[in-house]
Amino acid sequence: MSIRTERVSVEIQKALAVPLKSISEEISAGFITVTEVRLSPDLQTARVYISVFGGKRTPAEVLHHIEQHESGRLRHHIAKAVRLRYAPTLKFYIDDSLDRAMRIETLLDSVKPKDDGSVDGEPDGE
Repeated sequence: MSIRTERVSVEIQKALAVPLKSISEEISAGFITVTEVRLSPDLQTARVYISVFGGKRTPAEVLHHIEQHESGRLRHHIAKAVRLRYAPTLKFYIDDSLDRAMRIETLLDSVKPKDDGSVDGEPDGE
């Protein structure tokens, strides 16, 4: 990714923070966080990864609502907030990296040898 692409993706991430906060309040979605924005090299398409915590709606419901009802509003907001020739098309995805990390940690904990209190392989009290 070029430096320009990285800078623009950071600006898009910042620009989406405020409208996503108001959307989360409107639909009782808890916290919606933009974890990453990946732009195509021509800056025409932005893949926006979001995480959803708390609230009365599942992440899938929040994603569906944003795609169906809010993507135009969010694109319009980006067009005003970030100086680009064209506002990129937004595609939203649920970022499940935290869930995967927790699942991996659980698996690693399950295969970790149990600490029985012995030192250097010798049983206690001998």
